[in-house]
Amino acid sequence: MSAVARLRTATRPAHDGVDNAFGGYDLTDPDDYRRFLLAHARALPAAETVLSRDTDLPNWRERRSLLLADLADLDLPPPPLLDFTLPDRPGAAWGALYVTEGSRLGGVMLARSVPDTLPSRYLAARHLSGEWRELLSAIDRRGTDEAWIDGALAGAAATFDLYARAA
Repeated sequence: MSAVARLRTATRPAHDGVDNAFGGYDLTDPDDYRRFLLAHARALPAAETVLSRDTDLPNWRERRSLLLADLADLDLPPPPLLDFTLPDRPGAAWGALYVTEGSRLGGVMLARSVPDTLPSRYLAARHLSGEWRELLSAIDRRGTDEAWIDGALAGAAATFDLYARAA
């Protein structure tokens, strides 16, 4: 089984839990949308700060600035960040990146629910052509060692936990 297939299978319950937790927000309701963005703003910037320190990762594009701009448009200050650290293991940051970039896919789908009167730069920030496939290919190329895959799984689990706490 490929590294990506293992990540997808092993993290499915955590992924479903986070989807269910955030699924309780009605993005068509301005107040619920604000709460949704604030919850994300407690998690995503914390994850991206940790990811930005890892020089072993492939190129990725941050979304923190888009999220903060959406909050500013709604006259909301950024909330305090949740504590977030990754396990000190090879592959952990790759697992975290898999989660944060995977949330970009879901965000594009969710952006369709946001009324035009509300800012949605963060949710509408889609991958560039081939970007997601390249990340998955890179994970599979790197994920040939059991210790690395275990680290990626631990990093993904920590990141899903971060989002679950934020929700």
